[in-house]
Amino acid sequence: MQTLTALVFNNFETLDLFGPTEMFGCLPKHFRIQYASITGGIIHNHHGVALQTIAVAELAHQTDILLIVGGMGTRQVVDDSQFLQTLTDLANTAKWVLSVCTGSALLAKAGILDGRQATSNKLSWQWVIQQSDKVEWIQQARWVVDGKCYTSSGVSAGMDMALGFIADRLSIDTARQVAIYTEYRWQEDSLLDDFYQR
Repeated sequence: MQTLTALVFNNFETLDLFGPTEMFGCLPKHFRIQYASITGGIIHNHHGVALQTIAVAELAHQTDILLIVGGMGTRQVVDDSQFLQTLTDLANTAKWVLSVCTGSALLAKAGILDGRQATSNKLSWQWVIQQSDKVEWIQQARWVVDGKCYTSSGVSAGMDMALGFIADRLSIDTARQVAIYTEYRWQEDSLLDDFYQR
């Protein structure tokens, strides 16, 4: 059993979070999910989602997999030193670090992606890559794997990345079974990016 900690903030993108956690949540014998924020309590987003979270300092289980999502809220926390330090601490102790959409901007700003390949949301690309020139940014990719870090492009790509992670850690058959269960058409090839425009 591995524990996935989703670190969230106000104005997170709904599908960035719940797409991947739906995939991991289909495998309760393998993954436990905990939703965390800096201070705990209810976190709200622009779609009216109110999510109950646990303060990072009070998490019941050590983080094996860290999930950091995107959304307009990244523009606020990207300059929040406490958030970035907490993110760094969690990432340093986690076995795996996963990001969706502009979540990779937060990882980049914190230095977690230094010297690594990574991707992010196409519509926010210029803002994201401005957060660090120490990252080898890959624009044409559904998701990118470099060491312990998995980064995915826009919103729905997080589900493809989550299934890719499941395939890598468990088996491709398991990932395909989850895709069938959720009736999701999984893009299995991380390099096949229908949303890249030259």
